[in-house]
Amino acid sequence: MFKTVRGMRDLMPVDAERMRHVEQVSREVSKLYGYEEIITPVLETYELLAAKTSEEIRERMYTFKDLGDRKVAMRPEFTASVARLVASKLKNEPKPMRLFSVGSLYRYDEPQYGRFREFWQSNYELFGSDRPEADAEILMLTNDLLKRLGLKNYRFKIGHTEILKGILDQEGMDEDKQNSVRQLLDKKSWEEALAIARDADVSQKCLSALERLFGTRGEDAFKVLETVKETVQGYDTTIAAVDNLWEILELVKDSGVKLEVMVEAGFARGLEYYTGMIFESYVPRIDVALGGGGRYDKLIQLFGGEPIPAVGVAQGIDRIVLALKKQKVSPETGKEKSVVVISVKEESMGKALELSDVLRKSGLSVEVAVMGRSVSRALADANRRGVAYAVIVGPKELKEKKVALKDMNKGEQTTVPISNLAEAILSGLK
Repeated sequence: MFKTVRGMRDLMPVDAERMRHVEQVSREVSKLYGYEEIITPVLETYELLAAKTSEEIRERMYTFKDLGDRKVAMRPEFTASVARLVASKLKNEPKPMRLFSVGSLYRYDEPQYGRFREFWQSNYELFGSDRPEADAEILMLTNDLLKRLGLKNYRFKIGHTEILKGILDQEGMDEDKQNSVRQLLDKKSWEEALAIARDADVSQKCLSALERLFGTRGEDAFKVLETVKETVQGYDTTIAAVDNLWEILELVKDSGVKLEVMVEAGFARGLEYYTGMIFESYVPRIDVALGGGGRYDKLIQLFGGEPIPAVGVAQGIDRIVLALKKQKVSPETGKEKSVVVISVKEESMGKALELSDVLRKSGLSVEVAVMGRSVSRALADANRRGVAYAVIVGPKELKEKKVALKDMNKGEQTTVPISNLAEAILSGLK
């Protein structure tokens, strides 16, 4: 008996419906905000995908040599592929440029709650603006998506990569050690991160600032930022980062959008290309981020393009579905299986198929009973699967150009003219 590869899943109809619903709403939001959809390959060159991701992700990429002896990898995230596209085929497009992508990604992680080796994301990226209103848009877009999906009690954890980088750059810590610190902070390993800083012979002032920053977090965003600013006096780049984050959050506040925010000074994300604001969305008591993103102003240059500032977010479709299920929020996808057409006799099957086609053209989702069951068994099956209406096509009614229509919820059956059938069903579904 064959089984799925470890970390991969079969999605049954209910789960597939939930996933596709989140994908559909993600796409609707992309259109509302002016993001144009692109499709990039699942398979890219290893060099592209490894160029500016974290060492941890590099080690967990699915890599192999193809038949041309080229080292390739399955994409572990979208941004590298999108950056390649922007640096090449889209380099002359007018700015700002808003791009949307959605699909499956692959990492050889240890399968656990909310984490699989094949997973899905929807991705929004805004290129061309280095202004805080672009960052604010990404936060507002994420809030809009989660709200439209009906998710409750979600929060934003927000920081700025230059808060720590500004200090460590001024202290002369090399990039590799900074990346190690970032990886440890991403795992909430604050003591280990401090140990690396000590081993790098940074000043006592730096160690004191780091130790205080790692514990500086709170829901009163502007109060937290005031505390951070007091802590980092003398580190000009860090002060500028605090001012930038303040301006972003003030713009969101002025827009009238209310975000539940936790500002965390020691917050870091695993990817190495971030240069500004970073954030994650989450639901308390669900110990995985639902999505995350931030600013990355130098990535396009890495792939041979012109300097183009950028900010974006990846929404974890699987994890959002998990959170919605936890909260018992069902997708509002309508009554897809609203009608079943049942032929009483074989000689009326052609008419049953004709009626099903007419009803579909009216916008109804229609199944035809194709198992050769008796009418009573076909109705029992339709009831079991939650079908709203059954159309029963019999020779007697057809002579009068009518059919029997049964409301499966009420258990009521009436005879209606075929010419009024679609109207009768649609009015009943309202």
